[in-house]
Amino acid sequence: QVQLVESGGGLVQAGGSLRLSCAASGSSLSTLVMGWYRQAPGKQRELVATISRDGITTYVGSARGRFIASRDNVKNTVYLQMNSLKPEDTGLYYCNKYSLPSWPWGQGTQVTVSA
Repeated sequence: QVQLVESGGGLVQAGGSLRLSCAASGSSLSTLVMGWYRQAPGKQRELVATISRDGITTYVGSARGRFIASRDNVKNTVYLQMNSLKPEDTGLYYCNKYSLPSWPWGQGTQVTVSA
């Protein structure tokens, strides 16, 4: 059974930074495109960024230019460096395989950005 554990969230003022981590166990993510997702209050989960097995990244919307996805395939972990945070970045952040079917979703890590 694959397990994803996200961490690193917290409460931060606008303009601040956070670094999220997502560790996988039960399966290797080294060959997979991984995605970071956000679920804002009252909204559906949405894609924020992807990272290929070779470290090629894509970003969606306002994440572009502010967020940096990275990975450590030895540690079976992906990361999301979030800079210049805005209140609209608030939400529960998850990682998962980009391709379907998804692995079981982790509990996510809460990011709250105050104005």
